[in-house]
Amino acid sequence: MKKGFSLIELLVVVAVIAILAALLLPALNKAKLRACGVHCMNNNRQLALGWIMYAHDNNDRIVYASDDGSGTANPKNQYAWTQQHLDFTTDPKNWDINADITLGPLWPYYRNASIYKCCADHSYITVNGARKPRVRSISMNLYLGGFAGQMLNVWLANGSQYSQQLFLKLSRVCSRGAPGAAKTFLFLDEREDVINWGNYYTEMLGFSPRNPAQYQFTVDLPGFYHHRACGFSFCDGHAEIHRWHDDRTMPLKQYQMYVIQLYVTPKDQDVAWLQDHATRPEGWTGD
Repeated sequence: MKKGFSLIELLVVVAVIAILAALLLPALNKAKLRACGVHCMNNNRQLALGWIMYAHDNNDRIVYASDDGSGTANPKNQYAWTQQHLDFTTDPKNWDINADITLGPLWPYYRNASIYKCCADHSYITVNGARKPRVRSISMNLYLGGFAGQMLNVWLANGSQYSQQLFLKLSRVCSRGAPGAAKTFLFLDEREDVINWGNYYTEMLGFSPRNPAQYQFTVDLPGFYHHRACGFSFCDGHAEIHRWHDDRTMPLKQYQMYVIQLYVTPKDQDVAWLQDHATRPEGWTGD
């Protein structure tokens, strides 16, 4: 008579497999996130190099971080790196690279639409019953070119206009009184539920004079796709993954939704890091 496994033995084996799977899956997920982070960092590096080459080919002038919303009424808008205003509508600019990306001034330096999107961004648009991935999850530091060369209606809480430096030339980023090319962030991964125009706006309240109680995020929030970290590129061409430390920098993501909110986060060290790597006040004489 052939002997087989008893029911108890089979249950023990299944339990052991379940325990091993529970132990291995988090590690595998972390490894997957890290691999995506490396891929995203390479994308950011390619984006930065193209941005630098454009400036070298155009007498030091840099592309604008965003258009001003007026379309063809302002001819300067054509020099924005993208004129997308991402949302979850069926607007072709959300899902068709030929509606905006391939028309932008940086496209000749890339000719690769995949570098515009983080591999961990799974947002999509439903068009005629079919799901189409959105085409961008990367945004540019607003203080690099602004809204077609201006800051428009970016205001302080007391009603006075910001006096932060707006950089229109690559050499200005490297000049005295600016953070410097190696420190000024250029592109970053932005969350899929808040990304809209081509720029990422760093709220500078509390930077000068220093007052950490005023720290906040206004509309824009950085991504944390890479295990509580975000991909960045910088104006000297290098890229890195920066890890966030304050949970308030990473509020619960709203899947397949566009969210506009003000997040007040006093003493958030992540806000301090973003401010330090975004711009400086006009006439800055600090470190």
